Amino acid sequence: MDEQLKHRILMVSDFFYPNFGGVENHIYYLSQCLLKLGHKVVVMTHAYGKRSGVRYMTGGLKVYYVPWKPFLMQNTLPTFYGTLPITRTILIREKISLVHGHQAFSTLCHEVLMHARTMGYKVVFTDHSLYGFADAGSIHMNKVLQFTLADVTRAICVSHTSKENTVLRSGLPPEKVFVIPNAVDTAVFKPAPERLSYDEIVIVVISRLVYRKGADLLVEVIPEVCRLYPNVRFLVGGDGPKRVRLEEMREKHSLQDRVEMLGAVPHAKFFDRSILHSNLGGCELWIVNSQYTCGRCPRGMDTEISFLCLVLPEDMIVLAKPDPVDMVQAIQKAISMLPEIDPQNMHLRMKKLYSWHDVAKRTEIVYDRALRCPNHNLLERLSRYLICGALAGKLFCLVMIIDFLLWHLLQLLQPAADIERVPDIILPQGQHGEESGDLLAHSISRLQILRRSLI
Repeated sequence: MDEQLKHRILMVSDFFYPNFGGVENHIYYLSQCLLKLGHKVVVMTHAYGKRSGVRYMTGGLKVYYVPWKPFLMQNTLPTFYGTLPITRTILIREKISLVHGHQAFSTLCHEVLMHARTMGYKVVFTDHSLYGFADAGSIHMNKVLQFTLADVTRAICVSHTSKENTVLRSGLPPEKVFVIPNAVDTAVFKPAPERLSYDEIVIVVISRLVYRKGADLLVEVIPEVCRLYPNVRFLVGGDGPKRVRLEEMREKHSLQDRVEMLGAVPHAKFFDRSILHSNLGGCELWIVNSQYTCGRCPRGMDTEISFLCLVLPEDMIVLAKPDPVDMVQAIQKAISMLPEIDPQNMHLRMKKLYSWHDVAKRTEIVYDRALRCPNHNLLERLSRYLICGALAGKLFCLVMIIDFLLWHLLQLLQPAADIERVPDIILPQGQHGEESGDLLAHSISRLQILRRSLI
């Protein structure tokens, strides 16, 4: 490994820019901070429309948009072994030392982690969401997660509740799972200097409009809140299959002028217009971000089944049961607290609680521990899959044996020595992000030369 680089990390997920969401933000900001710490970071995701091949982002972050098209909800079609050749090439060309996969719903993440373990790389997995145990989708997803995490080196969850959920779903030993919360970009979210007016209260709901995010609760909550408060309006951000129900509710109760459906939009379009944030689904990244919303989100309001209480201080939240009546009462309580809020003070408090630089340093510790773990041969690894179930365990072992044989076949057809290594572009620490504009401008000609050998 180059002495100037601490770790060479490959971030993998189906969810990355230009798609927009919590996982995408997490990967981007974490990667930028890791670059500042002196690591090499490369992102691997599928192609988005015409965005294919190798692209460079702020700070010299390299992104491989592999030529796989999304199949369902920005996920690629499961192929098991179809991604092995390109994964092997990227790992060797970039001289990767560790692979970090994100999100249990990402097909690409599961496949690349499987190939990386077959090739002997250390892998880390971050689980970003909570899932159930009863519905058909969760049952199948939990079995896939059990397969992936059976041989994962280390895992990261964004809260203690998420850790308990992941351990129960996957059977992963708790000592392998670390808790590292999400954070916010304090340079983007700042309080507004003017004094807020409460003549009109805007309640912002920002979430993927799906069942598990609580979108169905909105259908009953919104009409009742509008009836109780004539000065309340709703901004509903996000898209999904439940959007149709919300639009039907708006038509039924004639609330077109009080309920605005914005679809998937950038941060600023919400946060410049919000006073109260109501997230009915429990996505703590959006909740924490909302506290920076120009100081206009004095209370996060969430259901008791989520882990918001682990993200925000008690005096910043109002919890409710996942019941429309209880949630309406919680909104009433939150609205009554509005005059007591000091946006500047809230911003300063949240700024101290969550920082991407802190997240990156804690993630760096997980990487260090993962790389110190001993390597295991194929038989030792297969023993971990066997205990995943009487039938599933044997099936998992068969999948891994075939993957192992295909990898050795690729080794014969294209030896690793024949794969060209990519030269590293190392930016001095402290010269990334906004501070690196001049340095990147001087490096652009070199990037163009390298690009021809990368694509």
